[in-house]
Amino acid sequence: MGKPLPLELRRRVVAYVDEGHGHREAARHFRVSPRFVNNLINLRRQTGSLEARRQGHVGGGKLEPHAEFVRLRLAEAGELTLDELCVELEVRGVSVHRSNVGRLLNRLGLSHKKNSAGQRAAASRRAPGA
Repeated sequence: MGKPLPLELRRRVVAYVDEGHGHREAARHFRVSPRFVNNLINLRRQTGSLEARRQGHVGGGKLEPHAEFVRLRLAEAGELTLDELCVELEVRGVSVHRSNVGRLLNRLGLSHKKNSAGQRAAASRRAPGA
């Protein structure tokens, strides 16, 4: 996502419109899109502020309420695969893909991809000493 335009520019655009200029004229003058000007005026009308709204997804996702359960299960069982965690979450009534469980583990700082020394685990299909 792009970054929101600076607050100073937003103030100048709104002041230009308040002086009696049209939205399209303000868009041409400040080299922004007419939609930006319309949305800015609507934002001021709705919130009374010109601050940009928060971008992105609000909230932690559907696994956030189950984060403590996942942390406790990993502490009890030691190591569980993503598929095993998916099955245990299914029992709790949460249908989720293993990639979502993997992202939750990363957010919790519980990655299974590296050993305790911080190195990647060796591939199991290689013969010893090969």
